[in-house]
This record gives sequence, structure tokens and C-alpha cells, in this order.
Amino acid sequence: MLHITRQQLGRLVLGVSLTLGALSPAVWVQAQVTAPAAPPAEQPEAELSEPASDAEPAGEERPPSLSLVRKGKDDKDREILIQRTSASAETGVFALCGPQEDEPENAPSVAVFSETGPEGVSITIDKNVIRVPLAVVTQRTRENGEAGDGRVEASAGTARFLDEVPEGAKERLARCAVEVSPKPAPDTVFVTQGKTQLRGQKLVYDESNGIARVDGPITFSRENGDDSLSGKSDRIDVDVDEEKTVLIGNVELRSKGGRVSKAARVEYDDTANLARLYGTPEQPAESVLGKDVFRAGVILYYLDRNEVYSVKPEGGTITGEFQDGESSPAAPTTPSTP
Repeated sequence: MLHITRQQLGRLVLGVSLTLGALSPAVWVQAQVTAPAAPPAEQPEAELSEPASDAEPAGEERPPSLSLVRKGKDDKDREILIQRTSASAETGVFALCGPQEDEPENAPSVAVFSETGPEGVSITIDKNVIRVPLAVVTQRTRENGEAGDGRVEASAGTARFLDEVPEGAKERLARCAVEVSPKPAPDTVFVTQGKTQLRGQKLVYDESNGIARVDGPITFSRENGDDSLSGKSDRIDVDVDEEKTVLIGNVELRSKGGRVSKAARVEYDDTANLARLYGTPEQPAESVLGKDVFRAGVILYYLDRNEVYSVKPEGGTITGEFQDGESSPAAPTTPSTP
């Protein structure tokens, strides 16, 4: 584990190609970041490198990454991994800015990842791999000395090193000679879960509730031959503690075969090929195929089979409108097989 204190470092200058590997969230380099033409002679290169057994081939650099660990109510550790997908200084920057000399030791540290290459910055949360051009991570040490899982803000945008610290700068990154320009826009945050591709415009994760929220409008697609899906929602919530991905607000799923399903909220699990559609008393979950209309408090949608089944909540109802002489795949109230 890498341990570098502010007293040991003084003013450490980090280049954009610094490789941290899977840096523990409990170890934040207390440093200021600038972009020198070459690393200073006194920089302890060996202290920042990976062990020899994990070393990259000569001439190759490993993209910088940062691992945040959240301890849930069940005492289970869950990782959030942020990583540039390239180590090239031509396509992005990495900056790590710790507390300044006039700030308390427990002041938050800020990390910046930017990448203009096609794979962007990768953020892995639960079953989801998220790609964005820009991510800013803020992390504070708790009173018990443990590192928090922090706050992550990600969207389209850019980051760059400044030639010098702006006069009178008070904002942390500016004091570290780093400029960040977030520019949230639709279809710039890419979320991949199994066969499903989703797009939004901004991601915010906060340790206060353990939820990563992707603001919409959300659009998504799932390739599966004749049973391919497309759809939309207002936003996505990824609950890290519960390990659930939920589409929220005016959710609509459209199959290639013509089925249209709607709900206020959908728990989506591509790996299990299952979506759970939850309605409200005012807006029941609904699935329509041709002239057949099926409504229930909860609908199970088996994605690969393009089939729906009802789950009747306590005090709820199940209704349907089916044409005579036509069979409906929605008729069973419980699936015969998972």
C-alpha cells in the first residue's frame, strides 16, 4: 500500500501519465498537481510504481485508476472503480489534488479524470460499466480515520492543466493549476449492462445514500434478434447497497415484436434477463401487444422471451383486455419457470 504524507512530499508535482493502479481509497496522495515539461529529478518514481510481478511491459504505461469502497449496512464491501482508458497525455489528463497548506488535514481530496478517446473514462458500479469524457471524484476522511466512498460527478466536458495558478484562486482545483469544464448533454453518458446500452447526460454518486443517479432523458436499446428492445425513462438510479439498477419516471419498453410496456418504475437486471415493472394506484404497470392490454401492480418482463407475467400486490388488482380467439402471453399470473 502506498503511504505518502504531506510532510514527506512537501510539494509533489505529478505528471498526467502517473500510474496508480487500483489505489486504495484510504490512501490519497497529499499533493498539488501541475503539468511540467518533465518530472522533477527528485520525484521518487519507484515509490509510485506497481510491484515488479504486476509491472507493465517496457514502454507501456497503465492508465490511472481509483477504487472507492463502500461498506453497506450488511457490512459487505462494494467497489466503485474509476479509470482512464488511456495513459496518453494527448487524449486526456489525470490530476490528484490533496489538502493545501492552509487547509485542515481532513479536508477532502479531489481527483480528476478526463479522456477524449472513444472509450472515455470508465466507471464500474455494480453490474454497470459507465463511460464518460469527464469524472471528478471528491473524497473525505471520516472522523474514525477511514476513507469515505466520496462523491463522483461525471458528464461530457474537458479538463486541462494551467500554466500557473490563477491569482487569488480559492477553489481547490484552481489552486492546483487544474481547470475542469463540465458540459452535460443528452446521450453523452453511456451505460452498459449485459446486452443493454443506455444513454443519459450526467451521473452523480454520493456516499450519503449510496446511489448513483444518471439524469435523463434516458434512452436505451437491447439487441436480441426478433426480441430486441428499445425504450426511455426520466432517469436511472443504481443502488450500490441493494445492488439494483432502477429506471424511474415514465418508463417505456418497446419490443421489436410490437409489445409496448409502461410503468412508473422498472428494476432492470440484464444478467437475469428480467425487468420488474412497478405501477402506482394512479398508473398501473401496463403491457400492450396488438389489441391485448394487460395491467397489474407488478409485471415481470422476461427480456429474452419477450413474455410478461403478473404479480398481484396485496390489495391490488390485475386487469386485461383480450380479443376473442387470440391467445395472450400475458395470461399466466405466475411464471412456470424462472
